[in-house]
Amino acid sequence: MVDNFGPKYYLENESFSLQFMYRKGYSAMSTPHAHAFYELYYLRKGERVYFINGKVYTVKSGDIIVINPHDVHRTTSSSVPEFERILINFTHDFLESGILSSDLPLLPFQHGSQLIRFPVKEQPNTEQLIFEMLRECKKKQPGYTFYVKALLTKLLIQIYRQSFQAPPENEHPMYEKISEIATYLHQHYLEELTLKKIAGQFYISPSYLSRTFKKVTGFYFSEYVQAVRMREARRQLIESDEKVLTIAGNVGFHSIAHFNKTFKKMTGVSPIQFRKQNKHLSYEEQKGYLLNGDS
Repeated sequence: MVDNFGPKYYLENESFSLQFMYRKGYSAMSTPHAHAFYELYYLRKGERVYFINGKVYTVKSGDIIVINPHDVHRTTSSSVPEFERILINFTHDFLESGILSSDLPLLPFQHGSQLIRFPVKEQPNTEQLIFEMLRECKKKQPGYTFYVKALLTKLLIQIYRQSFQAPPENEHPMYEKISEIATYLHQHYLEELTLKKIAGQFYISPSYLSRTFKKVTGFYFSEYVQAVRMREARRQLIESDEKVLTIAGNVGFHSIAHFNKTFKKMTGVSPIQFRKQNKHLSYEEQKGYLLNGDS
């Protein structure tokens, strides 16, 4: 594997960062992850596969992946292992409050974390904005922080406009199938969800589904089912006054001991401790608890 990481530039106490990277060879995030800031993933060259909250996208040159805070995501190589990308991370507070309180709802991304594909004729303008941000961070001329904010705002407006267009269809039928399966698991977590059953339901061999699901999502099939159930359990613990025993049944667990053990393994605390620590917050404020636990 060949890696070429450019310097990582930070602004305003790390509330904004930007970094260029070139990589040749197969690579993948070891596990899905999430974070409390926004992310813009601009793919300058090559191709990548992105998994976001149960959806799989094939990212091509000129595309931007937009990630809302706390959304679970993972990227892996496609059949084209060589790529260049620029990664931009920023907090909500980095941009001036006046911009974000305007009638234009730039943040959070209104249609969720997704792939944004600009028309070919507009892609050079998008790249110019991003590279202008990179140059400003390098040169650090007077007023560069404000200039970067202005460039980022302009880029967010372009993203906002393009987000109303239909997202591109997934060219890889198996990636689309994994998206369908992940969506099904989110909708039917109360049912018995075995690898064999789901493979038969979607007309795939269990061994192939097992390999492909892990490769694309970063989860083993059974781990993902448990993770979906745990996310729903966390929501109910925060938003309801139901007993833990009732919530365990609500999310598909027939044994309270198994539920308690699984919950503590994935969150680090018992269900009762979790409720005490987080009851004062809304579930939206607690979405940082990832599908695969807090990290």
